Amino acid sequence: MKRRTVLSLAAGGLAGLACRRGGPQESGAGAFIRVSPRDSRYFEAHDGSPFIPIGLNIAFPRFDYEEESVLEKLEERFRKLSSNGGNLVRIWMGHPFYDVEHEFSGKYDSIKLRRIDRAVALARRYGIRLTLCFEHFRTLREEPPEFPGAPSFGNPIHHVSRGGPAKNMTEFFTLPKCRERFRRKIEWFARRYRDEPAVFAWELWHEISEVRGDGWQEWTTEMLGELHRAFPHHLATQSVGRFDMYRKRYLYGPIWKMPGNDFAQVHRYLDTAAELEACRGPVDGMAADAVRAVLGIVPGKPVVLAETGALEAGRNAPSKLYDLDLAGAMLHDMLFAPFFAGSAGSGQAGHWYFYVDKNNLWAHFARFAEIVRGLNPAAEGFTPGMTETERLRIYCLRGRRTLLAWVRDKQADWRAELIDGRITPVRSAVLDIAALAGGALPGPVRIYDPWKDRWTHASPAGGRLELPEFLRSVVLRAGG
Repeated sequence: MKRRTVLSLAAGGLAGLACRRGGPQESGAGAFIRVSPRDSRYFEAHDGSPFIPIGLNIAFPRFDYEEESVLEKLEERFRKLSSNGGNLVRIWMGHPFYDVEHEFSGKYDSIKLRRIDRAVALARRYGIRLTLCFEHFRTLREEPPEFPGAPSFGNPIHHVSRGGPAKNMTEFFTLPKCRERFRRKIEWFARRYRDEPAVFAWELWHEISEVRGDGWQEWTTEMLGELHRAFPHHLATQSVGRFDMYRKRYLYGPIWKMPGNDFAQVHRYLDTAAELEACRGPVDGMAADAVRAVLGIVPGKPVVLAETGALEAGRNAPSKLYDLDLAGAMLHDMLFAPFFAGSAGSGQAGHWYFYVDKNNLWAHFARFAEIVRGLNPAAEGFTPGMTETERLRIYCLRGRRTLLAWVRDKQADWRAELIDGRITPVRSAVLDIAALAGGALPGPVRIYDPWKDRWTHASPAGGRLELPEFLRSVVLRAGG
C-alpha cells in the first residue's frame, strides 16, 4: 500500500478551521476551546469566537488494523467530515490500535504514540478538534468482543498475574500505587500535547459506570483535578454509561455535577427493550429527552449528547434499521434534536462505520452546519422550548437577536418510514410564529429545508406563517 507522508506536528496551528460556506466557526484558528464565560451552557474559543461542536465518534478502527491503511481511512473520514462543516471527533486512546500501554502496565510505547501524533496532525490539517479518551476497559480479564468489529472491554496487563499493580478493578481505582501510575500516564501525555489546540478535551474513561468494581467516583474526582493540572488549556470530562434506566439519573448526576467535569456528556441510543419510554420512541424525542434530563440536573453546564444511535433490542449491537435508513432520517434527528433541546452542539453519532460511512450520510453534517452558520449561542443566551400540534413537534430556541425553530413531522418517525415504508409530505401547515418568538419577531424570517438544502424567504401575516410543503422537517430562522 502506498505510504502517506507523516504530517509534521510542528506545522503551524489549526489552519482551515472554517467549514463549508464559512460554517458555524469562522475564527478561533489556533485557539483553545473553553466554556464560555458569557453563557456557561456553551463553548467558545479563547479569542471569544463561538465553537458549536458538530461531529461524531470515529473511536477506533473496526476491522482493519494495518497502520497505513487505518490512517489513510481516518484521513478520508476527517476530510468528509470537515468538508461538510464538522469540527469534532472522539477517539479512544486505549484501543489496541492507539494503546501506548500495551505490553506492561506503566510502560509506554513511543512507537505506538506516533499513531496518535498522526491523528492529531490530521485533525489539525482538516480543522477538526479531538476528544481523546484515555481508557475504556471494564475488567482485568481477557474479554471477547460483544459483536464483530466491537472492542474488547478486558485489559489483563494491569492484573498482578501479568506484573500489574491490581487484582481487580476496585483495587485499580483505590490503591495509591495504581492512582500514582495513572497520574504518571496523564503527565506522559501532557508532555506531548499540553500545548496542542487541536485537542478539544481529555476524557478519563469511556462509560466508567460500567466497570466491574467500585471506587471510580472518588477516582474520577481526583483524576479530573490531575487533568486540569496537566492540561491547563484544555477541557476535562468523564463519561458514564447509556442513560436508559430511571436509576441512572441518580447514579450519573454526581459525576455530571463534579466541578472539575467541564461539560456533561450523556450517551443515549434507540433501544426498544430499554426501560425508559423515551429510548423506545421517535429518535428526535429520544435525543431531546436525554439533553433536557441532564440540563435539569446541571442547568449551568454545557451538555453534549456524546454518543447516540440505534441498537438491536436489548443488545449492544448496531441496529438493523441502519440498512433501511439510506436517507439518514435517524441521523438527522440525532444531529438536530439535541441542539434544539439546549445542548451545546449537535448529537455525536456512535456508529460511524455501520451507519454514517456505510450509507454515505456525511451531507447531514453540512445541513446542521448550515442552520447554525454565523450563530453565537453564548451571545444569544437561548431559551429552549417545545410545543406540539396534531401533526408537528416544534422545537424552539429563543435568543436575544435570533429565533430558531425546528419543525418536525410527528408522523415521519422510524416505525412509519423504515418499518412500514410510509412517509407523506406536510402540506398547508400554519404556525403561530409570534407566539414562538414571545412577541415581535427579531427580524425577517427565512425557512430552510435540510432535505433540499434550500433557503426561502417567508412573510408572516398577522403573526402567523404558512409553511411550504415539506418532508420530515424544516427550520425557521428569524433575526440574526
